[in-house]
Amino acid sequence: MPIKAVQQFMLGTVLRSEQQAKETLSAIKAAGYDGIELCNFMIHPIGLMVKLMTRAAGMPTGNGGNLDWRKLVKEADLHVVSLHTDLGSLERNANDIANEAKSFGTKYVVITGMYRFDYGNESTMHTLAKRLNNAGEMLQKDGIALLYHNHNCELRYVNQTQRAYDILLEETDPQFVNFEFDSYWFTEGGANTLAWMQRLGSRMKLWHINDRGARIKGSAVAPILKTDSMELGTGNMDLDSLMQQALSVGIDAVILESHRNWVDNSPIKSLQVSAEYLNRKLL
Repeated sequence: MPIKAVQQFMLGTVLRSEQQAKETLSAIKAAGYDGIELCNFMIHPIGLMVKLMTRAAGMPTGNGGNLDWRKLVKEADLHVVSLHTDLGSLERNANDIANEAKSFGTKYVVITGMYRFDYGNESTMHTLAKRLNNAGEMLQKDGIALLYHNHNCELRYVNQTQRAYDILLEETDPQFVNFEFDSYWFTEGGANTLAWMQRLGSRMKLWHINDRGARIKGSAVAPILKTDSMELGTGNMDLDSLMQQALSVGIDAVILESHRNWVDNSPIKSLQVSAEYLNRKLL
């Protein structure tokens, strides 16, 4: 069975001190999760501008960069399933990032934060695929595997027949690049998420999971509801079918991530509710 984990992005508001971080990780373990996915910029001190940008995007970092994450994770008895970073940092410091991943006991580094790329430009996508291959080859020399994490921008068409994600799938070498698939973002983008997961097949190594729906507060003024992230099993995604596909290819971890719209505005309560679904499906 895959490891059940929580993405560190989800926890920024409850990582404001060492004691709070300990309590948060203890709650994750008690809910039935086995692991955590760490973010490079949340385990190291960062500048004010990065903090403000992530907060504006709905992902506050807390004070995690000032904490000893090796100690915290070990004391909580959680596995680190991967380490998120960005492509520029990886290209500059592949050996350092590989060593850091190994120090946490994980074999995966995940590329995320691809906001400066034009996903509607075919040439840019060919270049990105090449850069990912090169970065993956550098990591492989140090015994670490590279995964690419999607959002919804990869669904943009770059020509009459291909989307950005088509190029990334077709032009990255499975020896050097595989995938952490985020089913929420492709569903939010209007894609046939199950079909994309089937196409990824065994190249899907990790799964970012979330549900999608609406939480009504007070009387509905109109019958049109604004969708947002929801706790697992409370929204409208066909998670059972996606789960069956993910398990059929032997994924290594199922990783919960949501940034907002939490039940009672609490990421802890939200991950506890989602754990009820995961604990039923992943015995």
